[in-house]
Amino acid sequence: MAIRGTSNFGLVGTDWQQRINWDRLRTYRLNRARAEMEKAGLGSMLVMYDENNRYITSTITPGWCRLKPGLRYALLCRGGEPVLFEQGDIGMQINRHCPWLPKENVRHAYSWIKGAVGPAADQQVTKFTNAIREEMERHGVQNDPLGVDMIDLNMINSFNTTGIEWKDGMTPMVAARAIKNEDELEAMRIVAAICDGCHTAIAHYMRAGMQEHEITAFAMDYLYSIPGIEDVEDIIVSSGPNSWPNWRNFSDRIIQPGDLVIIDMAAVTWNGYKSCQYRTYCVGKQPTQEQKDYYKIAYEWLYDAIEMVKPGATTADVAGVWPSAQEAWGYEEEDQAAANLWGHGLGLAQYDSPVISRIYSLDHPVQIEPGMSFALETQHGKPLEWGVRVEEMMVINEDGPEITTQFPIEEITVVGTI
Repeated sequence: MAIRGTSNFGLVGTDWQQRINWDRLRTYRLNRARAEMEKAGLGSMLVMYDENNRYITSTITPGWCRLKPGLRYALLCRGGEPVLFEQGDIGMQINRHCPWLPKENVRHAYSWIKGAVGPAADQQVTKFTNAIREEMERHGVQNDPLGVDMIDLNMINSFNTTGIEWKDGMTPMVAARAIKNEDELEAMRIVAAICDGCHTAIAHYMRAGMQEHEITAFAMDYLYSIPGIEDVEDIIVSSGPNSWPNWRNFSDRIIQPGDLVIIDMAAVTWNGYKSCQYRTYCVGKQPTQEQKDYYKIAYEWLYDAIEMVKPGATTADVAGVWPSAQEAWGYEEEDQAAANLWGHGLGLAQYDSPVISRIYSLDHPVQIEPGMSFALETQHGKPLEWGVRVEEMMVINEDGPEITTQFPIEEITVVGTI
């Protein structure tokens, strides 16, 4: 049975209450990365993805930089502190704000901007590789494998030319991020509480006649007023026929009386840690009995899965309670229903480990462990008419799952009635 935990929910530091210990969090994450690097037999790891860079260096980058791997990157060598290669001269701000990184370990990056620099790519990747090689030699790991979490043809050619042996570095980073310490779990509780607050605000705001994008804009305004919010990737607002199959987007569609609206707090990011929380609303009228029946099915799919979550169980145990895509919707294969009956890890990435689905989990189960943080989500509907979707976030304690999202879920939330 899922439990409800306790959290301080404070957003700022105080002298009178122990809240998140950020120094302890930074140390834990770096040591986890070091341990997984050693376990994988790597002498060093080069991380290009933002979540891995954040995990190792505890530094933040502007939004325009996050989705462009290579504008900044970090290198962790055995026995050394992380070396951050930052975009342009932003490193001066990193030195100002992040004293846990040695100043001499903050450098400028050499980027070919995913190939956008055209013929200058060879020049840039050569400088990039030389700087990486120099650091590996400085730490005496130049003859050991280098783990990389992303690689392109420019890097492959340059590494082969200079004799750098590269291997998979994403798997050890995913393994490191999967198990959170007490401070990370508290961050996950806080981001869940923020999402509960946003859903509550939406429930008091949304009315028939509004357009989907107005709800998204309202939620964005609410969320960006909260201290510590860094990014909101998506506020999904799918109404009426957009809700099944779930459009997973928003538009200028007018929400009509009686429409079902499914809304997701997708990757609301508080101090790096991300959310995912769906709820289903009926606007302006009571839902029909048929809609209630479909909702009950989705709700039971969700909570049947939650009942299977416990340390020592596997993702196959969870996904195994869900019907196949053929049984539920008549689809020919599971991939056609990807993310319909779904679970995914949450942390510095929107998709941490584990990912739970009949696509992967039945044949490739992953053990559920204390310290994991993930969401489970289910949905159902009538094609191009209406749909329902429900989702809970949770952290895994020694004695089982702790549901961190508390906005009402037992029934469709009715709003905006006259």
